Amino acid sequence: MSADAQGDFEDEDLESSFLAGDERALEEAYRRWAALVHTLALRSLADVGEAEDVTQKTFVAAWTGRTGYDRAKAPLPAWIVGIARKKIADSHAARARVRELQDRAIAAGLFDEPIHDIDLADRLLVADEIARLDPQSQQVIRLAFFDDLTHVQIAERLGLPLGSVKSSIRRSLERLRRRLEASYVRR
Repeated sequence: MSADAQGDFEDEDLESSFLAGDERALEEAYRRWAALVHTLALRSLADVGEAEDVTQKTFVAAWTGRTGYDRAKAPLPAWIVGIARKKIADSHAARARVRELQDRAIAAGLFDEPIHDIDLADRLLVADEIARLDPQSQQVIRLAFFDDLTHVQIAERLGLPLGSVKSSIRRSLERLRRRLEASYVRR
C-alpha cells in the first residue's frame, strides 16, 4: 500500500486498501468524491439536509458493502456514484410515501393542509389521539387549536356554556398528554 505524505493514494492502491478495510482509504475516498455525491444529491433533491444525508448514507453503504465491490466491473468512483444514485432514489421514494400519507390524512379530514414544520409521525399520533375523544371534545379541540378560536368564540359557535368549553379543553388536553406520554415511552 503506497500513500504519500499527505495520505493520497494511487487509484489502484486506494481500491485495494478500501477493499481491505483500511479506514484511511475510506477517508481518502470521502475526500475525493463526497463533493460529487453531495452535488448529485443536491441537484436531484433540492434540499441541503437531504443531500447531506444521502452523502453520509452513500459512504456508509460503500464502506459496509465494500466486499460487493468488483473493480473489474467499474472503478471505485463509479461504484460509489451508483450507490449515491440508489440513495437519491430512496429519498425520492420516501418523499412520495410521506406525500401519500399526508394526502390520505387530509382526505380523512385529519388536517386541512400539507404538513411541513411538524414531524409527520407526531402529527399523525396527535390526530389519532384527538379522534379517540368524544365528538363534542373533538369539535372543541379542533376549533381551539386548528381554527385558533378563543374559548368565548367556541362557546358561541357551539352554543355551550363558557365553563363547559374550558373544562372540555382542560380534560381533553390532560387526556391527550397522558396518551402521548405513554406513546413516547413505548417508542
